[in-house]
Amino acid sequence: MDNVIGLEIIEVVEQAAIASARWMGKGEKNTADQVAVEAMRNRMNQIHMRGRIVIGEGERDDAPMLYIGEEVGICTQEDAKNYCNPDELVEIDIAVDPCEGTNLVAYGQNGSMAVLAISEKGGLFAAPDFYMKKLAAPQAAKNHVDINKSATENLQIISDCLDRAVEELVVVVMDRPRHKDLISEIRKAGARVRLIADGDVSAAVSCGFSGSNIHALMGIGAAPEGVISAAAMRCLGGHFQGQLIYDPEVVKTGLIGESKQGNLDRLTEMGIEDPDKVYNAEELASGETVLFAACGITPGTLMEGVRFFGGGARTQSLVISSQSKTARFVDTVHMFEKPKYIQLR
Repeated sequence: MDNVIGLEIIEVVEQAAIASARWMGKGEKNTADQVAVEAMRNRMNQIHMRGRIVIGEGERDDAPMLYIGEEVGICTQEDAKNYCNPDELVEIDIAVDPCEGTNLVAYGQNGSMAVLAISEKGGLFAAPDFYMKKLAAPQAAKNHVDINKSATENLQIISDCLDRAVEELVVVVMDRPRHKDLISEIRKAGARVRLIADGDVSAAVSCGFSGSNIHALMGIGAAPEGVISAAAMRCLGGHFQGQLIYDPEVVKTGLIGESKQGNLDRLTEMGIEDPDKVYNAEELASGETVLFAACGITPGTLMEGVRFFGGGARTQSLVISSQSKTARFVDTVHMFEKPKYIQLR
């Protein structure tokens, strides 16, 4: 993919984050999501590309969507033939979550961000709007831990791989009733648990950075966000596995269909022959080139949130590329009008 597209993708997540951050703490999660969607769509439609949304957002709570199958980019417009050469154009698949952690924004809590992943056509797994059992771990534990092993076993493996005591490990788990036994097992094993209300993409990616004080993500979260996490971890060389959860009794939310059999039928219609398959990062983000981009909306482990000042704002983004084998933290000052001053930090 053109490096220019990679640079413009940064602005896509920045604009979504800025738009959403204006609604931080106002208790309006759908509005915070809607403005992020609109900002992300508008900026993507200014990029010289033919993009297709393979993972959208908002289906479970009737929020506004960048819907699955939507085409974005200048070269998807009606008059595209006037300035886009189809022989030179790479078609791009895009997975988006314009406001990952809508409740976090609405209530002024840490950890929300605008996030997306891109790859060439067919390079991202088109996950259904189901749930996914996830396991993320640092590079040293890659292919040593396994989602089919117990939390106790995996914690001991991570301990051995990182040469640190289990008691020194921190595991992120979403604060949900379905995780009661998992949380109890992790604590019994001696590790520490960091409970989060929403936003497990940041937690998964944090496992790939030493110094984040996050050593594993365990538990069940949204499947689409699992693909985005996998894209980042594939680029970082970290460990990620995901297994689709299709039984409503397991997730205990009533949000993924009325019956187990109905969900199995839906997976069959999507061409997923083995509903219990465990996917690794390279399968969920299989493209030759994969790029992950995120921008903090509220402060988090990896990035600062949007900071407004008179006439502008400052953002911090993270861009990870499999092509250049880089993880870039991008600090940007946005000048909306003639500013009275520019905030340094």
